[in-house]
Amino acid sequence: MISVEEALARLFALVEPTGAETVPLRAAAGRVLARPAIARRTQPPFAASAMDGYALRPQDLRPGAVLRVIGEAAAGGGHDRPVQPGEAVRIFTGAPVPASAGHVVIQEDVLREGDRITIGDRPGAGSNIRPAGGDFTEGMQMLPAGRRLGPAEIALLAAMNLPAADVARKPRVALICTGDELVMPGETPGPSQIVASNAFGLIAMIEAAGGIAHLLPIARDSEDSLGQCLDLAAGADLVVTCGGASVGDHDIVASVAQARGLSLDFHKVAMRPGKPLMAGRMGRAAMLGLPGNPVSALVCGRIFLLPMLEAMLGLPARAVPRRRSPLARPLPANGPREHYMRAAMGPAGLAPLASQDSSLLSVLAAADALLVRPPGDPARQPGEEVEYIPL
Repeated sequence: MISVEEALARLFALVEPTGAETVPLRAAAGRVLARPAIARRTQPPFAASAMDGYALRPQDLRPGAVLRVIGEAAAGGGHDRPVQPGEAVRIFTGAPVPASAGHVVIQEDVLREGDRITIGDRPGAGSNIRPAGGDFTEGMQMLPAGRRLGPAEIALLAAMNLPAADVARKPRVALICTGDELVMPGETPGPSQIVASNAFGLIAMIEAAGGIAHLLPIARDSEDSLGQCLDLAAGADLVVTCGGASVGDHDIVASVAQARGLSLDFHKVAMRPGKPLMAGRMGRAAMLGLPGNPVSALVCGRIFLLPMLEAMLGLPARAVPRRRSPLARPLPANGPREHYMRAAMGPAGLAPLASQDSSLLSVLAAADALLVRPPGDPARQPGEEVEYIPL
């Protein structure tokens, strides 16, 4: 068995970036930039008023000064001639500042009577003008490659006058669940069958991370059935199997995949849940074999599958970030495998849930964290800090 850290390093070596595609800005949310974003314009493109008020020459900004209002400048339109001594222009937020005006006095600091304004006793400090290029200038790199695009980034790209974005192509993930015992949700299970729940949890995980999940038919416990499903996975960037990766008589994923060209990199990781994990490359695709127990599959998906997808999208190749919290309940010493315990955060800190059975999805659904126990970790008392992964 290899460690979780070594398994991750080997998995990162198996995957490669998916390449770039161009998508309209409205379809770019959540995507990862594949190339740096360069501004196509200067923002603001002109000196603009930051307030509603009156634009005037700085020399005329004196308490009690009386100025003549010669026109108006609104957002989307400006005043077409320079401001002369003793003059002011009524101006609104976002409007271009007229030539020769270097100050905007806010409307609360003046008294207006007809076409005259009188500046108050205490006009505010600062010019109240946003300089041209104060946000960015044309040709400036504003967002680097490898940045996931959220609302702020999308708005910035739009302001840069970019109607589309060059983003990483979504990884195509072929998902194969194995076992004679499985039926699809909505079907009537036989006396010895269960519903294939893992597939739908993994689909949600893959698509939330930015991949495209292709759910293939359930592979039955025969070489022909599994082989046909593996053949259907042709063209995927990543093939993920669920179940059949252990060492029982019906666990045939490794042998059937190797017969179709799988170069097996490792099999078994020193962790719980999730020991029977396997990985390798099959043709141009990486392959990840997850355990069949529901909690094991989803925990391994969180620990291994998500970082692989992020690396394929051009994000940093790194483990899922961990945090630290006080422990709310005592824990006995851990065994030789890294343990990912389902836990819940409360006022006293992190509390492991009562059952850690890897078949209980209800326990995983009740958890909001995975408490991480290193191999050989000694007994822990309430108040001691432990590492955890948020769910």
